[in-house]
Formats: sequence, structure tokens, C-alpha cells
Amino acid sequence: MKKYFKYISALALVAIAAMSLSSCGEKSLGETIFPDVTDELDPNSYTYQFDKWLKANYLDVYNLEFQYRLRDNETNMNYNLEPATLSNSIDLAVLAKYMWFDVYEEVSGSKEFVKMYGPRIIMLVGSPAINPQTGTIIVGLAEGGIKVTLLHVNSMDPNNIYALNSDYFHTMHHEFTHILHQTKSIPREFQLISLGRYDAINWQDRNEGVVHSLGFVTPYGSSEIREDFAEIAANFITKTDAEWARIWLEASRGYVTDGDEDSEELSNLRYYCFYYFENNDATSDDNKKYVEEYRVQQNEDGTYVYRNQYQKGNGKVTLNPEDGKYYDQDGVVCDKQGYVLDKDGNRIPIQVFEVEDKDGVDGVAILEQKINIVRNWFKEQWNLDLDAIRAAVQNRLTTFDSSTLESLRQQVYGVQ
Repeated sequence: MKKYFKYISALALVAIAAMSLSSCGEKSLGETIFPDVTDELDPNSYTYQFDKWLKANYLDVYNLEFQYRLRDNETNMNYNLEPATLSNSIDLAVLAKYMWFDVYEEVSGSKEFVKMYGPRIIMLVGSPAINPQTGTIIVGLAEGGIKVTLLHVNSMDPNNIYALNSDYFHTMHHEFTHILHQTKSIPREFQLISLGRYDAINWQDRNEGVVHSLGFVTPYGSSEIREDFAEIAANFITKTDAEWARIWLEASRGYVTDGDEDSEELSNLRYYCFYYFENNDATSDDNKKYVEEYRVQQNEDGTYVYRNQYQKGNGKVTLNPEDGKYYDQDGVVCDKQGYVLDKDGNRIPIQVFEVEDKDGVDGVAILEQKINIVRNWFKEQWNLDLDAIRAAVQNRLTTFDSSTLESLRQQVYGVQ
């Protein structure tokens, strides 16, 4: 109904204008009913310093409007959103330039690449957008290669560079990759690699260990091809060496879902990649108990133990009055609670075994293949070195401290 009345109003304005022209002939029209719009900054505004910096560093350089004041007509009215605070807007504006625009300038050798292919609008929103169907939180959007929206800004900690990297800089590189592949298509060979393994409906329920083993870098990347492509690029650039080491490890492992070793259901939240035998009895699969990865630790010798879990004796434990020791029904020395003891009287940790990788997918090989395709695409289509982009981002991550942020802030407050 609202759109209907707007449409009628537009027709009415056209009719009035037509009647005015027919009755007035060559007479000049009066003052316009539409107000003048000016790009002039107001020196008396308390946001003047920030507005001036945005104009000098975004609008004048990249022809990009950095919107930090919430505009209803620029947001999705299906979400209940709130504006970003001024202080966090300033921090994110300077950090976005430092971790995104300046990186591409450093690697490409000029500002022209981002000026030509970058978004025309960056909009900040204070709150997250929550999908009511899935319960997932949207922290970034790219629309038609024109606009990038960064949400959840009011909850960010400007001093936690690694959290910012995960929540915002990753989003920036992800959305920028979307803009690039909307200009030049995703290679067909990439599109064919994981066909049949995407899940657009239940991706948020997939465990990271499972999707890594299937050759995806994140659960979101397993939702569809274009998200897979953008996630490969963004995560390759922003994840640290330690984070990638974990991905490679999990990609090489097998998994069990829903407690069923032969289950093909991949969307269940339960996830196992290790198991042990209850009561040390390996004679029956009924005694095989699965454990989540986060409850397993790896020893220096490469073996695994189930944290805080120890071997139990078999059957009833009884006290031998002659030596004062407890024994299980097989004559194995235990403590009073029935846990098996070694020669020094210490409990023996449960031996944990790694689940055999039987999904028929070489997760490591697929991830390497996808990264190589994305790397070649950046080089061949855009003449950009993806490894150099990653190196620049990682260097800025490792050298960032409070003085870095303060120096970036002074770029705004120091503008006269």
C-alpha cells in the first residue's frame, strides 16, 4: 500500500507539472519544491573532523561514500537495526583503510585498482542482522558490486586486532571477492570440484571439522559455490599460520556424525574424529565410544589421550587384604574407584584412536586445489598476487598494537 501511494503521488506531480507548462507557456517556473542538496561539510558540526577525513580519504580518492549515519532507505526493513556509534565508526573507518584499501594499494602499486573495482558505498550498522529462519548473524553484505555493509559495529573491540580480523577484515575481503567475481566469473573448474557436497539449507549446522574434511574452509563456504570461492580467498588472506595448521589437520582426518560410524548425515551438530574402547575392551564395536575433538589432546609422541579420562578395570574391584591393593576381576591393579594404575601408582589415560577417513574425499587436496584456482584467478584476471596480499595482511596483524590504532585515529583528529 505504501508503494501504491508513492506511485500515485508521483503521477500527481507529473500532472501538475504538465498543467503548469500548458497554462504558463514560456513563463519561468517558480522555486523548485525539491530542496537543494549540497556536498558542503559543516565546520560547526561535531562530526566535521571525521567527515572531512572521510571525504579526503574515501570520496575524493576512491569515489566511495562512507556512510556511518544510519539511513532507513539504505537498509533492509525486515531487520531491526540500530546506528553505529561515532567512536566505533571512526575506528572501523581508519582500520578498514589500513587493513583493506592500503593493502591492495601496496600490492597493486596504485590506488586505481580499488578505485575502479571497489564498492561505491560502505555502510556501517551498529547492530547485527539476525536471520529469523536460521538464527544466523549477518555481519557483512555485498550488493551488486556497488555497496558493502558492515554490521555489528557497536560490539567490536578496536584493540583486539585478531577479533577484528575474524569479524570485519575477513568480511571485507570476502565481500570484495564477491564484487570481483561479479565482474569476472568464477572459473568453471572451481565450480565442479565440490558439486553435490554443498548444503544451502543446513550449512550453519555443519561442524568445522566435517567441512574441512570435505574440502571446505568454513561451514558458510559449504553453502554454495560463490560463497565457497569468496571464503577461500578471504580466509587464505586473513587466517594466521596457526589457524591454517588446524584446518589442514582437520582436513586430513575422518569423522563420524550422530554417533553412527557409517552415517552419511553431515548436517548434525554432533561430530567425532576420535574414539576409545570402554573398559579397554577392543573385542567388540559395541564398546567403541566416540569423543569430540575438543576433548582430545595430542601427546609429544603423536598419540592421543581423552582429557581427564582414564582406563577402568574390568568388572568388580576388590581389595586384597594381604597387600592392601585393589584389583579388578582380571587381577589388574586399580585404585578404589576402579581406575587402572601403572607401576608408579598413577592412573593410565585412555588410549584414543583416530577415526579412519572413509568419506572418499581428500580434504587437504581439495583445499589446495581450490586455493590454487583462486590464486591463479587473481593473477590472470586481475594481475594481483594473492600471496602478496596475504603477506601484507599478516604483517599488519602481527605488528599491530595500541600505538598503531592511536596513530590511525590521529589521521582523523589531526585534519584541520
